[in-house]
Amino acid sequence: MNLPFKDRKFVFLLLSVSTVIILEILSLLGIHLPMPYAPFVFCSFIILIGHEVILKGLQSLVKFNFSSINLLMTIAVIAALYLGEYPEAAVVIVLYVLGERLEDIGIENSKSALDELIRSSPKTAFVKKSNSEIPIDQIEIGTIIQIKPGEIIPLDGKITLGESLVDESAITGEPIAKEKQVGNTVFAGTLNRNGYIEVKTTKLSTDTTFAKIIQLTFEASAEKSETQKFIQRFSKLYTPIIIVIAILIFTIPVFIFDLDFNHWLKQAVTLLVIACPCALVISTPVAIYAAIGNASAKGALVKGGKYIEAVADIQAIALDKTRTITHGTPIVSDVYPLIGTSREELLSCTAGAEMFSEHPLAQAIINASKKEGFEPHLAKDFKSIMGKGATAKCTVCQIDTVLVGKLEFIREYHDISDEVESIVAQLSSEGKTSVVVSFGEGVAGIIGLTDKIKADSRSAIQQLQEQNIDVIMLTGDTEKTAHFVARQVGITKVFGGLLPEQKAEELKALLQQYDKVAMVGDGINDAPALALSTVGIAMGAAGSDTAIETANIALMNDQLSLIPFLIRLSKKTMKQIKVNTYGAILTKIVFILLAVFGYSNLALAIAADVGVTLIVIIFSLNLMRFEKQQSK
Repeated sequence: MNLPFKDRKFVFLLLSVSTVIILEILSLLGIHLPMPYAPFVFCSFIILIGHEVILKGLQSLVKFNFSSINLLMTIAVIAALYLGEYPEAAVVIVLYVLGERLEDIGIENSKSALDELIRSSPKTAFVKKSNSEIPIDQIEIGTIIQIKPGEIIPLDGKITLGESLVDESAITGEPIAKEKQVGNTVFAGTLNRNGYIEVKTTKLSTDTTFAKIIQLTFEASAEKSETQKFIQRFSKLYTPIIIVIAILIFTIPVFIFDLDFNHWLKQAVTLLVIACPCALVISTPVAIYAAIGNASAKGALVKGGKYIEAVADIQAIALDKTRTITHGTPIVSDVYPLIGTSREELLSCTAGAEMFSEHPLAQAIINASKKEGFEPHLAKDFKSIMGKGATAKCTVCQIDTVLVGKLEFIREYHDISDEVESIVAQLSSEGKTSVVVSFGEGVAGIIGLTDKIKADSRSAIQQLQEQNIDVIMLTGDTEKTAHFVARQVGITKVFGGLLPEQKAEELKALLQQYDKVAMVGDGINDAPALALSTVGIAMGAAGSDTAIETANIALMNDQLSLIPFLIRLSKKTMKQIKVNTYGAILTKIVFILLAVFGYSNLALAIAADVGVTLIVIIFSLNLMRFEKQQSK
């Protein structure tokens, strides 16, 4: 925990606490300040340190606001002064103020990472056209800005000149910098490491991904967990109840049993002091803020404490396939040259024919050809046939008719051999897509494509299952493809061929079965299911307004392994909140009973109260260090 020792007021507070405690210890040992000076010295500390508390307490008394903690402290101080317990009166107020300040420090520490990020983010950008620095809130979409090495990127946009390594950890949580070239997207708040780049802005300063993260993170503090809401309601009832008990502790022994006035007044004062619910009130928010801060640093934007609480109770998780378990980008997985066609000829000629196509499969074949060192052939007369394939002429191979597409499309022009049927069937059984190619004389080859499974998908799903969470796949892809991918990653319950509204219906059924269900998708076609789920989690949300706005938790990167980490973090957070709450309540009960039976000690009660508050803060802030590496 970072204590603000550079803050002069805090240093003065610590010195005052130390001085008052030393004087209190001396007093307990029988060493007292001379009588003419004692009231002056201790009242000086009370006024200097606790004047705001006493003023608020008196205001609460005038307004009959008996739920005010400040009123408790004010009554305790006045009563201690009446009894001539000057050191105790001073200790009460300075330690209470210290406890309040420590609460503030706890909250500040749990938000410090985001605050630092906000402070370090640029407020201006260097605009190329005007050759000057301009405030980012005055820069319009489409403006070219210049960013030097080592500078933080001020606005979202696309690179128009240059290349660089960009550290996107502030957005995605991923520590490894990414290579960025012309045409690539960059985000505000990320660090341009080593290259000069020019960027054409695509969003206003208020609409950047970074701005949305900041806005939603601060709004998260308003989305309190149910535990936090309960404790706040409880505190409002708890304080007046304690005041009534304190009055009874004083009045019954004194006025009914005619016992010592000063002794029972001191017990009532002690009760008021120890009853201050500082540790109880702080037990939840510091833990929640620390957990949200930790998640944010790893690349997970949690929109409030109630979702930290909800994730801890999840019994099942529904996963979309594309862009969740898989990358969502097809790659060439198999190449089958036939009837004497070479691998180079098949790839380069097909890539040439697909150069004019915008289909993702076409781009995957072009990329595969280039990756193997085969330059796509020059083609002409490209014609796309919707839902079937495409035709073109290859000028390099002097082929008048290159046909590329589905098997049914090629069947319209050629007889299909058993070998071709067998290869296509085999690829289909593996959940792969077949692109059949003809050069005018039968099938020249078959190219198999697949949506590559993410490296961490299997281990992430295994970790979820080890936490006794059932994992279900809901996907719009075919049943055959869905089951093939499910087998690869260890999922046994699969629903394929679903439209967005059908996903929502399946999720309703899962909620009936499991009660608490999380939905994980890309936030676009999964929006209905995300909205219905107990907790909606959007994958790869960086730059996606829909994903950030739809989900309760937005993962700014594509790491599925963040989800089991979030569940562990949430469970650890809820466990810490329970320990904090039970510890605070137990301490209160012990000292309340001591006060009721007349054995309590004011100084010890104060020390215990502040001590519990400090312990609660320290243990809660440890949640910021809860590491993803703890996963198996």
